[in-house]
Amino acid sequence: MATSFSSPPFLSYPLTRTPRFSSSSQTPPPNSQPPNPPPSPKLTTTSSEQQPPVTVREPKPPKPTTTVETTDWIASSLTRRFGLGAGLAWAAFLAVGVISEQIKTRIEVSEQEANTRDVEKQEEVVLPNGIRYYELRIGGGASPRNGDLVVLDLKGKIESRGEVFVDTFDGDKKPLALVMGSRPYTKGMCEGIEYIVRSMKAGGKRRVIVPPNLGFGEKGADLGTGVQIPPFATLEYIVEVDKVSIAPA
Repeated sequence: MATSFSSPPFLSYPLTRTPRFSSSSQTPPPNSQPPNPPPSPKLTTTSSEQQPPVTVREPKPPKPTTTVETTDWIASSLTRRFGLGAGLAWAAFLAVGVISEQIKTRIEVSEQEANTRDVEKQEEVVLPNGIRYYELRIGGGASPRNGDLVVLDLKGKIESRGEVFVDTFDGDKKPLALVMGSRPYTKGMCEGIEYIVRSMKAGGKRRVIVPPNLGFGEKGADLGTGVQIPPFATLEYIVEVDKVSIAPA
């Protein structure tokens, strides 16, 4: 007699179980999904990182070179183009020029001193315009021309009263400067003085009597030295020409 076996009735219906998880290392059920991993930090890239990096090269420090300190642009150009030797040659050329100019000036001064002589017998010279003068010393230097710079010492006084209104011979006062043909005159100077200086040489000295029409005329002058030059005053000067040179531009 055959015996048939079948599954028990309670096994024909599936049982639903609630999965339980613990912190212990148990394998999760097959139908469950693993927890999502935490998002990985995203790296922020800029446009400079996305593009190929550009290499910036710093300029190399210049090699130490010997330069010629000069204000002349020709020397600088020669140094850059032909080297230090050319620049030094030009600087030496300029130095020779300066030295030669100094030597020339010294020679001129020496000649002026050698040719300057005092006048033993002073004689009055009367000019057609009324100026009278006495040669005290004959200069041996150059004669001034129009536009030249004349450095001179001057002493002037009112002939009738003897009041001195200008004197650069006294003490440490500086000499006066006169540019031939220029106006106005330095205080104490007048047209008669410029006229007489034109015929003098550097190193020369004269005593000059200037009539009113070539002095301060009918109005006189207030020179601000405490002395008022009256109208129609005749003036007496001592004039000494120290130096004659080209006026600066």
